[in-house]
Amino acid sequence: MTDSKNVDRETGSQLNPKFDSNGLISAVVTDDSTGVVLMVAFMDAAALQMTQKTGMAHFYSRSRQTLWKKGETSGHVLHVKELLIDCDQDAVWVKADPAGPTCHTGETSCFYRKVEDGELERIA
Repeated sequence: MTDSKNVDRETGSQLNPKFDSNGLISAVVTDDSTGVVLMVAFMDAAALQMTQKTGMAHFYSRSRQTLWKKGETSGHVLHVKELLIDCDQDAVWVKADPAGPTCHTGETSCFYRKVEDGELERIA
């Protein structure tokens, strides 16, 4: 027997995010113009709602345990161009126009190193 709530979540038109036991959903952020993965973060219901409402990426900080607007102190905000959700609504994909480096280290992307023979190698 098929669970109608899951079928509706997977094929329906209603946004019905499936948050984990901590009330979070994974969020992958890519540069809308290049497709480069910029960062991975988490959203709670408030962050997802604020992202939709403002068009600016908001996330939930697990370390600070609070809602945060990406770039609120650095000015390196993420202007949301498109917000997608996966088939079972437990992950979101944020396509964004970054206003500066995305990573707190000053790198364009948080993914600036690759694993090579068990070591980290900087990507040019």
